[in-house]
Amino acid sequence: MRLTIALILGLWATPVLAADCGGPFASWLDRLKTEAVAKGHAKAKVDAFFRTASVDKKVLSADRAQGVFRKNFTEFSRSLISKNRIDTAASKARTHRALFDRAEQDYGVSRGILLAFWAFETDFGTYQGDFNTLNALVTLAHDCRRPDLFRPHALAALELAEKGMLDPARTTGAWAGEIGMVQMLPADILERGVDGDGDGKVSLKTSVPDAILSGARVLRDLGWRRGEPWLQEVILPGNLDWSLTGIDKTRPGSDWAALGVKARNGRLAALPASILLPQGRKGPAFIVYPNFQVLFDWNKSFVYVTTAAYFATRIEGAPSYDAGKPDPGLDADQMKALQRKLQANGHDVGKIDGILGALTRIAVQSEQARMGLPADAWPTRALLDRL
Repeated sequence: MRLTIALILGLWATPVLAADCGGPFASWLDRLKTEAVAKGHAKAKVDAFFRTASVDKKVLSADRAQGVFRKNFTEFSRSLISKNRIDTAASKARTHRALFDRAEQDYGVSRGILLAFWAFETDFGTYQGDFNTLNALVTLAHDCRRPDLFRPHALAALELAEKGMLDPARTTGAWAGEIGMVQMLPADILERGVDGDGDGKVSLKTSVPDAILSGARVLRDLGWRRGEPWLQEVILPGNLDWSLTGIDKTRPGSDWAALGVKARNGRLAALPASILLPQGRKGPAFIVYPNFQVLFDWNKSFVYVTTAAYFATRIEGAPSYDAGKPDPGLDADQMKALQRKLQANGHDVGKIDGILGALTRIAVQSEQARMGLPADAWPTRALLDRL
């Protein structure tokens, strides 16, 4: 399906001034190979590894195409979370119970989160992408949007090949160069890959233990906190000060309880927490904890992370969320117009892309508060017209 971590990179990155990108590909590739040799790789092996490397225009097209993330939370979550996917997650949890126990014991990461990402990244390994990995990496390293991100991974792919873990001509994966069931980039595989099945190498494409434990280690290293929740659905009082909401505002769970916030199931955790309203005060409502913020280091998309976090709670027994009756949102053109107006008013909204990301939400909430509107960070046509 490829709604993965690196698919989101294009949503938040901006053009950079890189030391080496663009120009004739052959000349650029020669310089990359020279760098590889300077790092200690044998010239003959470098030449052999990069012999088939070429620009893949389909990679560039995929990098520019991000329309799916313009869906609101309800649309996006319903498109990704089906009964079949919930049932498959439950089946995988039973089949690999000992493996998920090990992931929790060794890395402190909940099985719900690991199953959610396994589901969303590759549909439990059934579709891992058919882009040639080497070509994807050199294409994006040569392209001048984010060369500083992808150049190191192109060189890391060479090291994976030397370890017998990547074939430059045959290894395939996502358009952004990630490999395997949980979609990891080459440098991350080198640094955080786990040989879960004990065969002496990390095989994220074919080994479920390698993939799951590697994903758990990534999250642990990103700051995942053992034994703590990440998201709960909540019921909010109608008189809540909506300007207090948003993932950029945090207060103790006890403070939220004192304000009348109640967990739909269970109790609020005694942790720093934020109130998340994906579609404003009339839509679904969640409280999120520090582990939720860690997920943005796995994936930069607000709607993707929120959906994955919610799906993880469903896998672990939470009921379907109350969708409420949110006000209609904006279409892509209206969202771009809103972003331009917000930018003109001095707000940093990142790229004008028609996607309601974290920066745009913060700007919307600021303008709502300035105008005396309910500051729930959900942009509507009425707000656009007033701006």
